[in-house]
Amino acid sequence: MNRAPLQIIIVGASGDLTQRKILPALFSLFAQGLLPAQVHIFGYARSALTDAEFRQRAAAHLTCRYTPGQHECATLMERFLARCYYVAGPYDSADGFLDLAERLQTVTGQCAGHRLIYLAIPPSVFLDVARALGNSGLVTCVGAHDGWTRVVVEKPFGRDRASSDALVAELGKVFTNEQTYRIDHYLGKEVIQNLLVLRFANRIFEPIWHRDFVHSVRIVWKETGGIGNRAGYFDDYGIIRDVMQNHLLQMLALTAMEAPDRLDATAVRDEKTHVLRAVRPLAPENLVLGQYAGYRAEPGVPPDSLTPTYAAAVLAVNNARWKGVPFFLEAGKALDAQTAAIVIRFRETGHNIFAHQLPRLPANELVIRVQPDEAIFLRIVNKVPGLQMKLEPTELNLRYRTAFAGVIPEAYESLLLDVLAGERGLFIRADELAASWDIFDDVLHRPVVPTLYAPGSPGPDGVRQLLARHGLV
Repeated sequence: MNRAPLQIIIVGASGDLTQRKILPALFSLFAQGLLPAQVHIFGYARSALTDAEFRQRAAAHLTCRYTPGQHECATLMERFLARCYYVAGPYDSADGFLDLAERLQTVTGQCAGHRLIYLAIPPSVFLDVARALGNSGLVTCVGAHDGWTRVVVEKPFGRDRASSDALVAELGKVFTNEQTYRIDHYLGKEVIQNLLVLRFANRIFEPIWHRDFVHSVRIVWKETGGIGNRAGYFDDYGIIRDVMQNHLLQMLALTAMEAPDRLDATAVRDEKTHVLRAVRPLAPENLVLGQYAGYRAEPGVPPDSLTPTYAAAVLAVNNARWKGVPFFLEAGKALDAQTAAIVIRFRETGHNIFAHQLPRLPANELVIRVQPDEAIFLRIVNKVPGLQMKLEPTELNLRYRTAFAGVIPEAYESLLLDVLAGERGLFIRADELAASWDIFDDVLHRPVVPTLYAPGSPGPDGVRQLLARHGLV
């Protein structure tokens, strides 16, 4: 990695994302020696905080995952926090960012090297911040000839296709395509990154990874908790924009894409975009929306809110590999399980010679569990040891924490390291983003009253009918 001076600016630095994810990830990279010696981190937000208060907040979330020694850990934290600074100001004014630029110059005494700007802010203020950054000179103040400025943008990227296109166009007036990194933290998860390896480094899967052998694909994201303290954001966006249009579609793209010609950002994202364009726009009859009972009583939620907290959809990939294979996507809060997984269900055995022991042989399933407890396992039918011929479904199980020694990196650690290295393969390109919005754009503009479901249940009753119509039960 280039060891030139690095300045990291986090806009929205007083927020939950910065405190829980971004700063801990940066500290982990710092603790491993993966950041330049001359690194400085500047937080910017509307909240009035001193440097000391900002550092105190940050310290509460730092953990020494890579440095178990207590003394070494304390020393590293002290060194890291000493490089963290804070400036308060409005999001829509260049004056505030000019104050930030002045502070940055005072602390570092230079603008040479590299500059990473992380927009950890709601999408509603993206454009105001981008314009203010552009007017302040923070985007262009790079003195070294080989220095770069890069911006990280958090999802959701707009509310629909039109607003996404407008956001891309407006951000493009301040940051070039090469400078822009649209982050989806699910792509940084170890099991998701392994999808390309699982599919294309193992000859065993390619012959059966298509419609002749695959019955269906399920991509599931469930949480047992409700919206917590995210009412202001969540009620404005809902579960489709928050989870399904980004996290789950990215998982679908990696599962269904063709093999790229080579392993680089352009080739991988080309194939992801091709398969997303092959997905038919979601038909209203293939969508079930739900809202957990009690959602409207959550602090900050309007009493008449129609925001869905659950969505189940059946998508069709209209290409030669997947034609006729239903892709079932499910995402929801306050459900009966805490999980995220991809389940490849294969077709049942055509001729059952064991019918007298087991009238119907269960279908084999390859399960890629993203969380919790990362794992890949294959469900097969086995003979139970003993003197009789007794069959029983079992699992060939690869649990990451058992199989691999060492610490499993957090998603933000991997993605931030990629940004610093200029690796773009795990970040979303503008045409890929447009293709993903096209799948949901029509249903997002249709007002639908979500069905109530009980917290802790599997979801709305209508899901069973949806599954039955597509042969998924």
